[in-house]
Amino acid sequence: MKLRITPLNFATAFFLLIAVYSWVYGVQISGAHFKGMSTTIGWIFLLFAVVVSFMDIMFRNFFPENKKLWIVELSFITLAAIIFLLVK
Repeated sequence: MKLRITPLNFATAFFLLIAVYSWVYGVQISGAHFKGMSTTIGWIFLLFAVVVSFMDIMFRNFFPENKKLWIVELSFITLAAIIFLLVK
């Protein structure tokens, strides 16, 4: 299998980094330290990493060209961010 760097690879690495960071250092929201919630939030970010990695594999199968793959994955990330901001 050929190693290709894609935007969703960066997103997966980011989610894994945030999961490990929340397990090691805990989570602090608005100055309040949530010691019991850091494990749960770490698992949620790990789940996000698995889902994003699965989406990356699916997009790689549908779009074999690197240029189209980058455009589709960047569009997916942008759409997900817009939906997140609208729901928030």
